[in-house]
Amino acid sequence: MDHEYAGVSPLGAGDGKGAASNAVVLCCECGVAIQPNPANMCVTCLRNHVDITENIPKQAVLHFCRNCERYLQPPNEWIQASLESRELLAICLKKLKGLKDVKLVDAGFIWTEQHSKRIKVKLTVHGEITGGTVLQQVFVVEFTVQNQMCNDCHRTEAKDFWRCLVQVRQRADNKKTFYYLEQLILKHKAHENTLGIKPEHGGLDFFYASDNHARRMVDFLLTMVPGKVTTSKRLISHDIHSNNYNYKYNWSVEIAPVSKDSAVCLSKKLRHQLGNLSPLVLVNRVSSSIHLIDPLTAQIAELTSQVYFRAPFEAICNPKQLVEYVVMDIDVIMEKDRKTYPGQGQVSFKHALCDIWVVRASELGINDNPIHTRSHLGHLLKVGDSVMGYNTGEANINDQEFDKLSPELIPDVILVRKHYDRQTRLSQRVWKIKHLAAEATDERSKYDYHEFLDDLEENEDIRGQVNIYRDTNKTIPIEAEATGGDVPQITLEEMLEDMTLECADDEMGEEGGAEEAEPQL
Repeated sequence: MDHEYAGVSPLGAGDGKGAASNAVVLCCECGVAIQPNPANMCVTCLRNHVDITENIPKQAVLHFCRNCERYLQPPNEWIQASLESRELLAICLKKLKGLKDVKLVDAGFIWTEQHSKRIKVKLTVHGEITGGTVLQQVFVVEFTVQNQMCNDCHRTEAKDFWRCLVQVRQRADNKKTFYYLEQLILKHKAHENTLGIKPEHGGLDFFYASDNHARRMVDFLLTMVPGKVTTSKRLISHDIHSNNYNYKYNWSVEIAPVSKDSAVCLSKKLRHQLGNLSPLVLVNRVSSSIHLIDPLTAQIAELTSQVYFRAPFEAICNPKQLVEYVVMDIDVIMEKDRKTYPGQGQVSFKHALCDIWVVRASELGINDNPIHTRSHLGHLLKVGDSVMGYNTGEANINDQEFDKLSPELIPDVILVRKHYDRQTRLSQRVWKIKHLAAEATDERSKYDYHEFLDDLEENEDIRGQVNIYRDTNKTIPIEAEATGGDVPQITLEEMLEDMTLECADDEMGEEGGAEEAEPQL
């Protein structure tokens, strides 16, 4: 091993003045004239007689798990570290036992070929020798990377890899709330410590090796969406001598079975608590609470998770039952003309109340009797627009609270949202999102998924909680750039750049893009 000696510091020698400062002595070994120093030896002779790095190993071994790409930090901690990173340098230095006898001045990596299984670290140290002389020496330590499976991956291969299971379920016809939760998990990286994610009917299963990680996931879920949790445990083994028990724990998180744009029927008691809402209201948004809006008065209310599960209700109409209507006439009600009453709750200023006359799109030109209703979409609709709504007269509704309502309280049509051409939206959608699960195969899941993508384009608040990536496989249409059209779009400023590097055995640095996938539930 080649060593470099930067010099000798005459520590311990007195400070001379005048002619004494220019005095020279002969090296005690070779007789060369040198400046006086405590060792009375030149640098060449010191190199032959003294090695301050003799107690530091010049070769060492690093253990690397190929499955999870982590390095072993003794005694039993596995750390994620990339090549030439500060974390990897710290692991390498901790493997060298003799560094405590010298002073480490500098450390850095020397480039090695990625597949050589060799890591070289260049070290600069200071050491004190006989007589107080300080010597600087530079040397290289070579680390050999050896593959060793970590305990977590070993349990995974042995099919006994999990101790804790978190089951997330939403027992509803519409899955838009679940898709929103999936994006929150990805954005906040709440799934980092999972051993595996398995799609199941109605949700996902998350497997963990530690109950602390599982509890953290459960707390995250209950913070982001309204839900309730039930716990259970199963005895696996028991040591009667040491009185140790081995359990497998299970957390079941049930998400509220309502989604955005679903129609719900509230009980009389709950309506009074929320500010005298109408019996039939729409779900405007689902976050940590359920946000409701009254389509007849534009009144809004917020329902917490605790209040909901104290008296739970289900959706009486889901977005799959929406019917397309055409606006024949519209009369926006000014804010000063709205009627108020004592005990009324908060009114949404983002919506405009209006009297509207609509005709079913399939009966346009046949039916000359438009249907009159009141809606909260006066800020979006104009004559000739298409709007989606629920036909309460023809819908098959099986709900006890709905059966108690008098016909005067049930509107003929409940308008939900403005309708845009599907092909136009798909052609101008140049973005994508990532997923935890695989592609969806059934038509119902695909329909719910595209409805969720539409909500992202239309609602800026929901879009702010989701990581949206630029789809490099699609190009922006020229007409969309020029005019923008009436279709809501996501701007390029709101998109993130997505890049995936794929390395083959004979190809380095090959760039590839992740394709958009639809989740399988």
